[in-house]
Amino acid sequence: MAENHDKTVAVILVGGPTKGTRFRPLSLNLAKPLFPLAGLPMVHHPILACRKIPNLAHIYLIGYYEEREFALYTSALSNELKIPVRYLREEKPHGSAGGLYHFQNLLLEDDPKDILVLNCDICCSFPLSEMLASHHRYKGMGTILVKKVSPEVAREFGEIVADSETGELLHYAEKPETFVSDFINCGVYIFTPEIFLAIQDVCSARKDRATLRRLSSFEALQSATKFVQTDFVRMDQDILSPLAGKRKLYTFETKDFWEQIKVPGMSIRCSSLYLAQYRSTSSELLAKGDGKRGATIVGDVFVHPSAKTHPTAKIGPNVSISANARIGPGVRLVNCIILDDVEVKENAIIMNSIVGWKSSVGRWARVQGGGDYKAKLGITILGEDVTVEDEVVIINSVVLSHKTLSQSVQEEIIL
Repeated sequence: MAENHDKTVAVILVGGPTKGTRFRPLSLNLAKPLFPLAGLPMVHHPILACRKIPNLAHIYLIGYYEEREFALYTSALSNELKIPVRYLREEKPHGSAGGLYHFQNLLLEDDPKDILVLNCDICCSFPLSEMLASHHRYKGMGTILVKKVSPEVAREFGEIVADSETGELLHYAEKPETFVSDFINCGVYIFTPEIFLAIQDVCSARKDRATLRRLSSFEALQSATKFVQTDFVRMDQDILSPLAGKRKLYTFETKDFWEQIKVPGMSIRCSSLYLAQYRSTSSELLAKGDGKRGATIVGDVFVHPSAKTHPTAKIGPNVSISANARIGPGVRLVNCIILDDVEVKENAIIMNSIVGWKSSVGRWARVQGGGDYKAKLGITILGEDVTVEDEVVIINSVVLSHKTLSQSVQEEIIL
């Protein structure tokens, strides 16, 4: 049995509904972390990666969604993984570091040696074991997963300058206006419990400044004193930037895939990355078919066991089909996500698209996107319970829930 000081706890930051607006309409009736990528909820992929860490004592999800949104999921997952998985709800946003501090007593209950912290809205191979080994060699307060990207991409993220030999974090700049580095912060961290002292220092300094402002004669003349939330602490600007160059933080580079999931189109991109990863990690999740008893399968495809696919359908590459979907004769599916209870009727074609829960695509209909995952209308999205009638063509459009489309549309947002 492992000693207490060898234990690790994992924290996955899931955010909340006020931050999920760019993911609509897919997040209107489902918390974004539960949206399926390659057949599994978005948050499930980092959870499975954490589960592989030896002596993992607990997995916590921290966010400000209502508890009911995660209750069934965490309960089932705890039983499946044989390890406690618990959702901790913030009554208000505290920031990526402030959320940790808010629940520090719970996070330290198991007396962990290390604390894994992962953002939920990223897609990568999560090389946590290798990263943990480097973290122990560095003997610092924390280790940050980083990746080298093009200068054009780097400016969209936190840019990192590290010592090429020691790995020490020397400088951190969050989305700088001018180029700093082509290494970016991937939103995956390993910390020792010392991180709570660093967060506490930030909170204390803010409280001191707030007190000084309240006591100033100028502030007293104002009609209302501005409220300063002293317990809202960001991981990047408030923790990483001040600690850079102090031999506290180090970096670990991944050369594998990494993407951030901010807009719905990236779901298709990330689903394809996870499906490809299944080849080496979970080949049993990939569908097989030659058009005899089930559909013809091309490339990497996930089909839920409860879904039904006609033998004359052709599916793939990069297709994920969720529970109770029905794929009819002659259907062609390419680069798409089909959600629960969808029906795709005879000879319909769906490409570069996401088809929402309980939707129906008619005979000889065509639902297609251009394939630009980051563009506003780069893919086609059908919300929940959308009906596309027979022979209707939908191109590069977003359709909100409970709509019936009897005429073809192109590059439209249908509210």
